[in-house]
Amino acid sequence: MTRAFLGLVRRDLALAARAGGGAGLGVVFFLSVVAVVPFAVGPDLALLARIGPAILWIGAMLASLIGLERLFAADVEDGSLDAMSGSLLPLELIAAAKGLAHWIATGLPLVIAAPFLALMLNLDPAAIGALVATLLAGTPAVTALGLIGAAFAGAFRRGGLLIAVLVLPLAIPVLIFAVSATNAAASGPVPFGTPFQVLCGLALFALVLGPVAAAAALRAARD
Repeated sequence: MTRAFLGLVRRDLALAARAGGGAGLGVVFFLSVVAVVPFAVGPDLALLARIGPAILWIGAMLASLIGLERLFAADVEDGSLDAMSGSLLPLELIAAAKGLAHWIATGLPLVIAAPFLALMLNLDPAAIGALVATLLAGTPAVTALGLIGAAFAGAFRRGGLLIAVLVLPLAIPVLIFAVSATNAAASGPVPFGTPFQVLCGLALFALVLGPVAAAAALRAARD
């Protein structure tokens, strides 16, 4: 079962690399969001440092949704999902494998790019370190929640807008505690660990909920 799970992850990574635009498009979108902010708020370095964590997290959250609309849709259209459903892997693990591949292809490059983009917003080293930690904990949660929207979009033939409508309200708690943890590391007075632990708890909940709900949506569409 482990071999089948890893094989599905490798398959989706290969498809993402073949299609192109996954990691690169996400990072470019992330960069675009961050680059526009200084033009909008002006050259106030103190203000940029204060709102920087929120801007970076909003950009990363939106960039994480790129490509999700085709995560299940392509497999539903060509019958691959039916073939995979007949394998040893339950549908929940199939959804989890596809989510992991999407995070590696799209979410991980955002985490790597974040420290460099944070310098554009005048974040100090403590805030940058906290930002990377929250992205490592939070972006998998956003991807896991995105599986729910991707399953509905693929199963019910709806566009990518449905993913944003479904996922963004669910991801708001992740955004709140991720930004709170980063701000706590930068300026206090709340300890960094308090909101970060809540963020990790939300991430664990999302990692369980996302594949299960996505599998339920796919089964409902097939029935």
